[in-house]
Amino acid sequence: MPFVPPDVPATGVPAPAGAPRAARGPGVPVVLALDVGGTTVKGAVVDAGGVVLRRSAPTGGGPTDPDGATAAVLGVVRNLWAAVPGGQHVAAVGVVTPGVVDDVSGVVLRAENLGWRGLPLRALVEDATGVPVGFGHDARAAGLAEWRLGAGRGAGDHAFLSVGTGIAAALVLDGRVYPGGGWAGEIGHGGATAGDLCACGGRGCVETYASAAGIARQYAARSGVMVDGAREVLERAQAGDDVATGAWQRGVEGLADLVSGLVRTLGLRTVVVGGGLVKAGDALLVPLGDAVRARLSVHPAPELRAARLGAEAGTFGAALLAWEASGRPVPSDLGARV
Repeated sequence: MPFVPPDVPATGVPAPAGAPRAARGPGVPVVLALDVGGTTVKGAVVDAGGVVLRRSAPTGGGPTDPDGATAAVLGVVRNLWAAVPGGQHVAAVGVVTPGVVDDVSGVVLRAENLGWRGLPLRALVEDATGVPVGFGHDARAAGLAEWRLGAGRGAGDHAFLSVGTGIAAALVLDGRVYPGGGWAGEIGHGGATAGDLCACGGRGCVETYASAAGIARQYAARSGVMVDGAREVLERAQAGDDVATGAWQRGVEGLADLVSGLVRTLGLRTVVVGGGLVKAGDALLVPLGDAVRARLSVHPAPELRAARLGAEAGTFGAALLAWEASGRPVPSDLGARV
């Protein structure tokens, strides 16, 4: 069933016929921010100071259920809209997703873990809500948020490496996030011709063994023991499990290949590491730094910074895109409650 936002603003007075929903009623403007992941759609109502409230839902059946993932996104929008506190009105929506994303057209060209191909997601959300929609790639949006609000401040040219269900990077070059027509930063795929089958159709992609999901899969395949994510693999490795140690180390080595490649190509002096895997802290960053240095000769090793916004980076990136789409200035204190 299509989502139709409420027709009555917080004042209880019906909106004038034909009035855009974004302009309804008096009150404080807020935006809805959605970070679509491979397993969860995370949503938030965000005011000028940060997140007011959150809602989330499972993304759906993954590559075999693209319609379910689309429905999950619209469902979270519906739940957020209904939960907007009185005295506030929705100025815009921001949506960020994984995959190959055309920011200009608002189309997800392909998202391997969601089964989307040529999905006009921005138009779908605009049609459902009647408000402006800011739209972009999840890692690029997270990189934008870390650059403006978090660990990337003052870094100059740098990369944001997102390691979660998948792997992607955001490149901040000459004071802007470089999109490359939607293809820049999709570093988790390609580069190999043999190995495990990846959701993209390739084999041996770094994402198959160095993403958070990939580390867990590798351990399960080699040990026969199902685990609840990469965190459990790390815990088992720290407890002396050799198979877990091997899976974790292989993941770190794969990430080091990606980081050192970015440094050699772009001369980056800083790499901000985010996504779910960075919750491991020094257990990830210390061996990753060592492995990156081992792969570099003439290039200076980059400073590795843990993302400051953590799991909130995608949400704040979506919020930044939403504020920009609304035509209003981005609030100066947006990250105050991080």
